[in-house]
Amino acid sequence: MFANVVRARLLQGELGEVGKEVAIKIIRCQESMYKAGLKEVQMLTKLRQADPEDKKHIVRLERTFEHRGHLCLVFESLSMNLRDVVKRFGKDVGLNIRAVRAYAHQLFLSLSLLKKSNIMHADIKPDNILVNEAKTLLKLCDLGSASDASENDITPYLVSRFYRAPEIILGVPYDPALDIWSVGCTLYELYTGKILFPGRTNNQMLLLMMELKGRFNNKMIKRAKFGDVYFDEMGTFQSVEKDRITGADVIRKVHITKPTRDLRARLMPSSSIKLKDDETKMITTFIDLLDKCLALDSARRISAREALAHPFIRG
Repeated sequence: MFANVVRARLLQGELGEVGKEVAIKIIRCQESMYKAGLKEVQMLTKLRQADPEDKKHIVRLERTFEHRGHLCLVFESLSMNLRDVVKRFGKDVGLNIRAVRAYAHQLFLSLSLLKKSNIMHADIKPDNILVNEAKTLLKLCDLGSASDASENDITPYLVSRFYRAPEIILGVPYDPALDIWSVGCTLYELYTGKILFPGRTNNQMLLLMMELKGRFNNKMIKRAKFGDVYFDEMGTFQSVEKDRITGADVIRKVHITKPTRDLRARLMPSSSIKLKDDETKMITTFIDLLDKCLALDSARRISAREALAHPFIRG
């Protein structure tokens, strides 16, 4: 939609740089895209300055140039994204818990830098996380949707749908906690190979969230700009579903009190599978961390700094 990325090699440059491989993001030649590209450059530059030793797992922007009206961003070269890693190494079964832990650690480091720099990424998903050739090191990339944490235009379609936090859908003012939600969805997917909330619409997304986490509190619904789109005056959820016979949209009123299938039920292997004690412990702490990333109320969600001190990451 917005840009193409090509792999390239430096033909001239400082000693030792010739022959180095880079990735060049070529922004579409159009004024609004060009402006958005400049904003991305600004964010990446700010993050690079805040992390001079390259320890925080955000992709490095090396320089920019212009070519025939296209803004071009030169990045370090990385290998594949996490969606491809899961497809190749964990199709439908996911990656092992130790790999997930290593990736989670690096992701929360990147979120801690974003928070410190007052930036919201607003499009975290497996496709926007790249790994190196050895698959050991990860970098968060594509800051094309990123914004300053003080910018808060309520828009119900921010973030790719499956990774979209409930406050965005409901129209509640959001903050950097929206990225924590997306990371929670991403980690679940890395471990299981399955999408946590595969809703086809925002309405369906909310239903799936409540099936996992129980109902939204009334205070949140009242604060929400779009609260009355999804809940009636009694606080009952209005689920939009297709009529099996006519195919028309029908509204079904859904009363949700308790979650129907919580994370534990989804992630703990069946009792017939015997795990080593340390594996059981690791999965238990993983479930706890995910649970805290996926708090429906963003004020209650775990922060990146707290996540880095969580037993799952600390081990």
